[in-house]
Amino acid sequence: MEDLRTRIARTLRRERERAALSVSELARRAGISKATVSQLETGSGNPSVETLWALGVALGVPFAVLVDQQANAPTLIRAEDLAGVPSSAAAYSATLLSASPPGARRDVYLIQAEPGEHRRSDPHHPGTTEHVVLITGQARIGPTDAPVLLGPGDYLSYAGDAPHVFEAIATGTSAVLISELR
Repeated sequence: MEDLRTRIARTLRRERERAALSVSELARRAGISKATVSQLETGSGNPSVETLWALGVALGVPFAVLVDQQANAPTLIRAEDLAGVPSSAAAYSATLLSASPPGARRDVYLIQAEPGEHRRSDPHHPGTTEHVVLITGQARIGPTDAPVLLGPGDYLSYAGDAPHVFEAIATGTSAVLISELR
């Protein structure tokens, strides 16, 4: 998985170039120093939520664009690998798991499951992606041919328009499941 600083650097440069702005002009519009923008574009900066928000506003893009992985393959984020963007004003950090694309439809479910027979799902509408954050317990979730063992706090996204499974391994397993249709 791509490191958060590398992702921010790549995306910030791409969006700045799309907007046809110099580093100096972007810094001026965002109200931050030119050195900060340069550091972020080289992956050596350590931005706060506020800095990224100001850059997003200056570029005319949502905060999520600057930190989203934009992957088409299944995305797995282990709880111990979360790379949040800290606030400079409070004990707070924001970790984007998945940005909602324009025109998307999302349904959010709380799943409660117990060990035993696992839930097999037939493919949903074409373009469906499912996102799961395991809250408690342990479960094998994802594509029928390659489910992933998840623990509390782990995040997984996978194609919902292909056969998939949810198998509770531990008693009292619960998860948040978001079904997204593009």
